[in-house]
Amino acid sequence: MNQRVVVTGLGVIAPNGNGIPEFELALRKGKSGLRVEESMVEAKLGCHVAGVPQGVDELAAASFDEDLLLAMNSSHRYVALASVEAWKSAGLEVPAPGDDAVDWDAGGVIGTGVGGMDTMGARVVPLVDAKKARRIGSTGVEQVMASGPSARVSGILALGNHVTTNSSACATGVEAIALGADRIRRGLAKRMICGGTEGASVYTWAGFDAMRVLCRKFNDDPEKASRPMSASAGGFIAGAGAGMVVLESEESATERGVEIHAEIAGSAMNCGGHRMGGSMTSPNPESVRRCIRGALADAGVAPSEVDAISGHLTATGADPKEVAAWADALERKPGELPPITATKSMIGHGLGAAGAMEAIAALLMLKGGFVHASLNCEDVHPEIEPWANSIPHELLELPELPELRTLVKAGFGFGDVNAALVMRRYEP
Repeated sequence: MNQRVVVTGLGVIAPNGNGIPEFELALRKGKSGLRVEESMVEAKLGCHVAGVPQGVDELAAASFDEDLLLAMNSSHRYVALASVEAWKSAGLEVPAPGDDAVDWDAGGVIGTGVGGMDTMGARVVPLVDAKKARRIGSTGVEQVMASGPSARVSGILALGNHVTTNSSACATGVEAIALGADRIRRGLAKRMICGGTEGASVYTWAGFDAMRVLCRKFNDDPEKASRPMSASAGGFIAGAGAGMVVLESEESATERGVEIHAEIAGSAMNCGGHRMGGSMTSPNPESVRRCIRGALADAGVAPSEVDAISGHLTATGADPKEVAAWADALERKPGELPPITATKSMIGHGLGAAGAMEAIAALLMLKGGFVHASLNCEDVHPEIEPWANSIPHELLELPELPELRTLVKAGFGFGDVNAALVMRRYEP
């Protein structure tokens, strides 16, 4: 069995917008969600800037009861809100907590990069060190464990099919969607809710700051701090949030008569083996090329058919290598590369949630016929200069077919792991 996989629901909690309408408007306007984070200043990190969703506690308080709120840290709140939005937008009903009905045809793949570091750093470790472990409470474990977000969503939505957590560093969000799509394609589920979440925690950011991979040059001008593809890029800006999609078999979506946003036509995942320049922190360029080409082959799409690229593009030294890998994989000479944009320029690097939030942005661009601007790269990196005319610095409108039919979204993570998705405008 080889089912076509379509997207019927979208949900997002992002640094520059909560909910799909607000997020899409921010993308179209080039609105940054980067701000000075006082916790980073107080901890005396070198970088003081992060992308953190705003107003989430108020949204959660209006959406969930008090007992559930007490059991949810930031990553749980982000993913719960995004999942409910995606579920409802797919025309599905959120069951009442006391309803014993289980949706055996629906599952989820919900990833995270770091897990409940905020709970561990702010609550578990201090209380244990103070010899007050009993005060951690009964919900400490579920907030710390990596599978906490997927377990939380499965309880809210009464999911009865395969529910799991994936974790592949910065490739996590893209990989989650690919894994869920594969389960539907093989006829093992009708619906899968997939994506990634990452909590906001100075304890997470401190580790990256110690590695000196966070940008320290723009603490006084935070919206300029995330500079993918720029000659003056100084490292990435950490982010937080969640992005969730409801994937469904075409047959199920058609039977339900719901709106179809796009098709997930193909995917690929691989690892570079820490060889050929690859390492714990750097991708093997050959594995990146193979991943992109593998996704195209899985989708039955020729390299010449790709109309836009949603890159991983972190504002580090990996950016020139990534752009060159895209050009090679798509067999495009300088001046021929399709538009390539970096959502991280607006929201920072959401780690395990990055690929999921960026996949939401990619799906909105594909459906809406636009490519959002890539901010802060007016001074294009010299090694990227041959492809400079492919970088949109302002909103690029591509409303008419076949101008934007096929878009590729990829994520390349620590550990030399890669994932890529081929998204296409839906045609019955």
